[in-house]
Order: sequence, then C-alpha cells, then structure tokens
Amino acid sequence: MRIIFTTLLSIVILQARSQPDTRLEKIRATLPVIERLYKDYAEKNHFPGLAFGLVVDGKLLLSGGQGFTEIATSTKATPQSLFRIASMSKSVTAMGVLALRRAGKLKLDDPAYLYIPELKNMPLPTGDAPAITIRHLLTHMAGFPEDNPWGDRQLATSDKELIALISKGISFSNVPGVTYEYSNLGFAMLGRIITNVSGKPYQEYIYETIFKPLGMTSTIWEYTKAPKRLLAHGYRHEDGMWKEEKLEHDGTYGAMGGLITSIEDFSKYVAFHLSAWPPSSGAETGPVLRSDVREMQMPWNFNNLNASYRYPGGRACAMVSAYGYGLRWSRDCEGRTGIGHTGGLPGFGSQWQILPEYGIGVIAHANRTYAGMAAINTAVLDTVIALAGLKPLPVTVSAILKQRKEQLVKLLPTWQGAEQSGIFAENFFPDRSLPHRRKELDALLSKVGSITGSTDMVAENQLRGTFDLQCTSGSIKVFFTLTPENPALIQQLDFSLVR
Repeated sequence: MRIIFTTLLSIVILQARSQPDTRLEKIRATLPVIERLYKDYAEKNHFPGLAFGLVVDGKLLLSGGQGFTEIATSTKATPQSLFRIASMSKSVTAMGVLALRRAGKLKLDDPAYLYIPELKNMPLPTGDAPAITIRHLLTHMAGFPEDNPWGDRQLATSDKELIALISKGISFSNVPGVTYEYSNLGFAMLGRIITNVSGKPYQEYIYETIFKPLGMTSTIWEYTKAPKRLLAHGYRHEDGMWKEEKLEHDGTYGAMGGLITSIEDFSKYVAFHLSAWPPSSGAETGPVLRSDVREMQMPWNFNNLNASYRYPGGRACAMVSAYGYGLRWSRDCEGRTGIGHTGGLPGFGSQWQILPEYGIGVIAHANRTYAGMAAINTAVLDTVIALAGLKPLPVTVSAILKQRKEQLVKLLPTWQGAEQSGIFAENFFPDRSLPHRRKELDALLSKVGSITGSTDMVAENQLRGTFDLQCTSGSIKVFFTLTPENPALIQQLDFSLVR
C-alpha cells in the first residue's frame, strides 16, 4: 500500500497543483488517483468485485466499481450494486433508538429490561453488577463477550430464538458498564427494543423513520427482494478457487449486520452524518436532529491506543480510538478525527468513514469474506487531503469574537485606556500588569516594526481564536480567549512572532 500511495502521489501532484484555486476543483483533480487506488487494491487482494464512493460537502462526487458482483454471470460491480454491509448496519440501529428517544418513548440510561421483559430475571455475573442499560448496548459495554464468528452466522435467527437465548441466561465476559467488548448480540437486542417500543417490526420502523426521509429507496434487509442484476453475491477464496457463500435470510440479528445497500443509496446516509458539522442554526431536515447525530459520533467508550500507527504513505502518527453509538471514532496525532464503521461477514467486507472537519467521506464495499476496507479508505482520504491541500473547514467567527478583536486592535500598541475599556475580565490585569504587558509587546515590535494593520480572525471556537498584527517588517501572532460571562470578556492574551 505504501509503494502504491507514494508512486501515485508523485505522478499526480503537479496535476493537482495546476488546478484553479478552489476547494472542489482541487478535490476533483484527485479523482483519477482515487479510482486507481481502489482498482489496485481490488486486484492486489483478489476481490471478485468492489464498489466505492467519495462524498464531499453532502454530495456523492465520485463513485465507481471494479470486477463482478456475480462471477458466474460476469455481472459488473457498479455504484448501484447491492452489497450486504454487515456491521455498517449498527449505526442505523443506533439512530433508530435516538429517534425513539426524541419521541419520548425511551431513555438511554433506562434498564434494557423495561423494553425486553425477559432480561429482568436474567442472572448477572456478580451480585453488585448494575442492570444493563440501552446506553451499554449502544456502546458495547453490556459485558457480553466479543462474538463476531458466532454472531456472523445468526442473521436469520428469529425473534423467538433470541428471546429463548435470553431466557436461558447469557454468558458474560465482564460486568456491565466497565469496559469495551464488541457484541453483535447487544445490537440484536437493540433491534428487539425498537420493535417492542415502536409497535412495528424493526425493519419497517427504520425504513419509515430513517431511509424514507433520506430518499434511500434501494436499501433492504432481505436479499430475495433485491433485483437479481443488482444483488452482489459473496465469495470465499479456498482451495485455489472461488466458492460462493450462502446468503442468509433476514432475521432478528439484521439490526447488527443485515443491511443490503448500494454506494449511491448509502451515500445519502453518509451525507446526513456530514451535515451535522459544523453546528449551525439552519433548519433541521433529517430523520433525527443534527445534535443527535453528533451525540452518536462522540467517543463514549475508549477501546484502543495505537502508539505506532502509520498511515498508508508511511507517516507515523499515533491513533486513539473509541466507540460511540454504533460508530467507531478515532483521533490521530495531528488532531484529525475520523468517524464511521467497518463491516464483515462471510462473503463480504465494507467500511465507511467521514472526516467531519474536512467535509469529506468515503464508502467501499467488496464481496470477499471479511474483505478489509478500512486501510484503503484511510489511504483515499489521506490522498485527497494531501493532493488537494485540504485544511479543516474554518470555524465561523462569532460576533463577540470579532468585536473583541476589533476593540483590542484599537488599543494597541499604546494600551491607552485599556484598564477602563471594559473589554478585559477581572483576572486580566492582576494576572499580568499593564506595564509588563506593554513591555512584552514593545519588545516584539522592536523586531518587526510598527503596526500597519491586522488579518481576519481565525476562530478555534466561538470564544477563542487568533489573528496577526501586520507590521512594517514582519507580523505578530495574537491569541486570546474569552470568559463564560455574557457579554464575554478577554481573560487571556498572548503575543508571539510569526516565524
């Protein structure tokens, strides 16, 4: 992967830089590279078929396919092909739970037995173990054991069989509420909760509440309902040949991994997740509130620190990861946040991932058993950022931040009337006296000359940011942060030379 990434980077970097200086056009210039990355990855890993998509600013900017969804008929993989996406289904289940909460029908910290009565009398691992809550189930903190090999064969299980399993008693690996351990069973229970609370089958509720409002008309659970020409068949490579995996029918475990969808359809769901950033006062247009989406994406349950992580291009960068509500969350040494989920089943592998601060996301589906798609999607996102020179989307400068910046500039460099200006918090001058602050700024001005102007404010958030004082022979970086008072006042102010 590193060789492919580096080679392609050198081939197209001049092309990308030659494009007009707009964000979208720079991203478009990377599209041939993205297509090549997916093509080479599919060939290297001997995938029968692969479909992919790049979502930018709420739209599917690029999509494509490689290979075949059915080997026997040489049916080509396309963005319309319907792949089973396995655990990518989990966040949809989580969103359904939040929709029920929004309707006032449940609370996340409610004991799950309120909605699955059979859990009430189920023995817990210790006498001091707390009741399993809905939040425990959403974040893989219910104490159930990791169950991927077993869970992957449970899709066709009936509701009756799930209840029988619960009634018999479940084997715990931990007490609820203390640690992360991935559980498909937990999400099957969430599907059952949605059914019991909504009064309709989980699948029907999700379609009406989430898919229909988002225009996802091709996403299904039962493979027999898919048009034959669009359905991707799953394969395992064994004994030197492709062996087709048996497709399982839809059942109660569909809530953990049963969705069947296309790149074109699922891109609408990805775009909705991106629409939650940055927070705004715009009209709500989704199946749940944008604040609900952001809540889903938060790191609720820490699960790993990879101090030796390397990006596909070879760059070392430590990575920490956690689990949200049906979503994986990560943040690297550069502060880059990724949100999404992998999916793997006999015959299939998939992943989607967004970088909220950059407004971009990717989706990839393949039809080989447990095809790993996280590495290639990470490579694609990293490539787009590198070639297009993307920076995090700017934070809108609040009115108070802009006002305080303008007031501060008028006071400098003399500081005349500063103590009576009313723009500084009560701690400001006791923390560092006016003579000392004046001396500090004068020392910097002696190196860069007199002030000639200032740049626009760059916000870190609504109450913190930086700007430059432009001087005759250089610039001074100005950082300040405001108090929680209303109106907010300057509580900290730092100057430094722009190198």
